[in-house]
Amino acid sequence: MKIIAVGAVTAGGKTTVVRALQERLPKAAALYFDDYTFEGEVEDYAEWLAAGADVHVWNLSPLRADMERIIRSGEYDYLLLDYPFAYAHSMIRDDLDCCIFIDTPLDIAMARRVLRDMQDASADEIRQEMTAYLQYARPAYVQMQNEQLDTADAVIDGVKPLEDIISEALGIISGC
Repeated sequence: MKIIAVGAVTAGGKTTVVRALQERLPKAAALYFDDYTFEGEVEDYAEWLAAGADVHVWNLSPLRADMERIIRSGEYDYLLLDYPFAYAHSMIRDDLDCCIFIDTPLDIAMARRVLRDMQDASADEIRQEMTAYLQYARPAYVQMQNEQLDTADAVIDGVKPLEDIISEALGIISGC
């Protein structure tokens, strides 16, 4: 079984790409980081950054348990992870065959997130979100983006059309 991690910043395309890859790869399972609640999950990203941005504060045991269950099942040739840490977290790193990072510019990711998550928000709520983004969230995204760029096996331009991203990812996976 090949275990492939697909990373990007929030709203950078991880989930969309993993879903599309799952449809195209035979016998593929997928796990999505956002489906989990983790002990130690970061709530204050400014504080996390100031403390050194240690990804090990997230206890990934629930994700790890689901990975082990899928591996033991013997039903799949691929396990796709919508996962933000590439090889950085020791609980997962040794199982990964390949990490693909979708390098989506932060302005595009932010626009996607606002369009996706704030459809019913007031103008004041959107302004508050933009202020929080500039003060706290953007530095955390830059930190995570830089770390993934440094550790990923392959980087795909997140501005490309989705079908091009999928084709490139399939080529990368075939070479893992």
